[in-house]
Amino acid sequence: MQPRVLIVTSEAVPLIKTGGLADVITALALALRAAGVEATVMMPGYATALEHAWNLQPASLDMEFPGGPGRLLCGVMPGMGVPVVLVDTARFRARTANPYVDDSGNEFTDNALCFADLAHAALAVCAGKTSVEPPHVVHANDWHTGLIPALLKLHGLEHIGTMLTIHNIAFQGNFDINLAPKLGIPESMLGADGMEYWGKLSFLKAGITYADRVTTVSESYAREILTPEFGFGMEDALNLRKKDLSAIVNGIDTEVWDPADDQLIARHFSVDCMKGKGICKRDLQTLFGLIPTDPFAPIMGIGSRMSHQKMVDVVLDAVPAMLERHSRLQIVVLGKGEHEYEQGFLELADHFRGRIGVHIGYDERRAHALHAGSDMLLHPSRFEPFGLTPLYAMRYGAMPIASRVGGLIDSIIDAGKSGDPPQEATGVLFDGETAQEMLAAVDRALEIQSNASNWQRIQDNIMRADFGWDGPTANYIEAYAAISGTGSKRLFDRAKQASDHHRQQFDSLPDYHFA
Repeated sequence: MQPRVLIVTSEAVPLIKTGGLADVITALALALRAAGVEATVMMPGYATALEHAWNLQPASLDMEFPGGPGRLLCGVMPGMGVPVVLVDTARFRARTANPYVDDSGNEFTDNALCFADLAHAALAVCAGKTSVEPPHVVHANDWHTGLIPALLKLHGLEHIGTMLTIHNIAFQGNFDINLAPKLGIPESMLGADGMEYWGKLSFLKAGITYADRVTTVSESYAREILTPEFGFGMEDALNLRKKDLSAIVNGIDTEVWDPADDQLIARHFSVDCMKGKGICKRDLQTLFGLIPTDPFAPIMGIGSRMSHQKMVDVVLDAVPAMLERHSRLQIVVLGKGEHEYEQGFLELADHFRGRIGVHIGYDERRAHALHAGSDMLLHPSRFEPFGLTPLYAMRYGAMPIASRVGGLIDSIIDAGKSGDPPQEATGVLFDGETAQEMLAAVDRALEIQSNASNWQRIQDNIMRADFGWDGPTANYIEAYAAISGTGSKRLFDRAKQASDHHRQQFDSLPDYHFA
């Protein structure tokens, strides 16, 4: 018998993706299953998920959720063996490309009902009311799933362990508290010691308050969110749960992001044979309309959500000076987000025609091409729980230039502001939120690139760094064991023992507790 974990999320690749959460969920599920844990993903039945999931079969009769009638469908993720349970409701089916906001960027007015439906569906599975076998642990992710730990406790299912992972504390799911009865939340769970947050009902605070364990995705971010600067108002609730708060770092799928075997790039290459990167560079220049297709022109990639968090306002201010200072520098931009930022990049591309290439939207082919062809990746952020994109770039020999915040501190070893970089350096970190501070970091990166021996050493460091899932998976299994019942704890312990031989290489990334 294997231990069972139900991973509940609002998105997962390849069914739907708006950010790094989708990548993490599927990669974690795959890694857990490889380690002997029966991991199942549960998520909303968006139209695209219903269309692309394989072998969907009813897992329940019609059920009544807070937002209306619905049912559960059970199938598998396309192209992989990960089971998926979809919550099929009319509200979820109406969601299109972005499941959280409308075309104008405004949150859908029925988000509270939609994601309460997801929580009640998880409750039904845990209570044995569906054909899906109840889990030993429910792993909830971000505010969309925050009601689940509270509902399990409310309905006497405390033998099922609950974990809430905070991937981004800035998004909290705060709604009119008068919705509580409709969402199935009793008055006893409201109030300052429950899920009330400044007069609102907070899904995220519900998870923080009632989950058996709270985790986040990097050690630095776990420390930061205990402070007013980065806690976004949740620091008091988190400090009350300090002994139950831990950091388990993310990994990346090193098979999907592998320049030696990537079917989406123009030519394969590796740390031991870099010849193909030049061809990938030319491909990137062609793909984004850069002129000339100069193999020696430094290319800086920018691939992220276009938002205030990602300091896009500062990037837009800094780019003209970057291009003026460095006459051969070329820039490629891939992403989408706030309309004014999208327009800002398009205007820069028009003004600096041939030196900036911009694609608004997310495209898998272009994402892989960006990492494979870029020399460096600019990844500024006002706060950063983890930072997956720099790790993808590093796999392809693109040096990150990033803000000194959150998970970026943990994953990037700074090359310093001047002189030869430290032997172990893997990128350039900078402080502050001004164009001048960003420009200085870009200047430093280009200075490093101009020195062949320093550049080759950093490329060697970043391409040999191991950010796979073995260590994080072992940490998650250990955490599941700690919150599961007596019988299931033995199952998790056995799975952990089976994966321990992978763990020594991750001694520097422990499951860090903030007691």
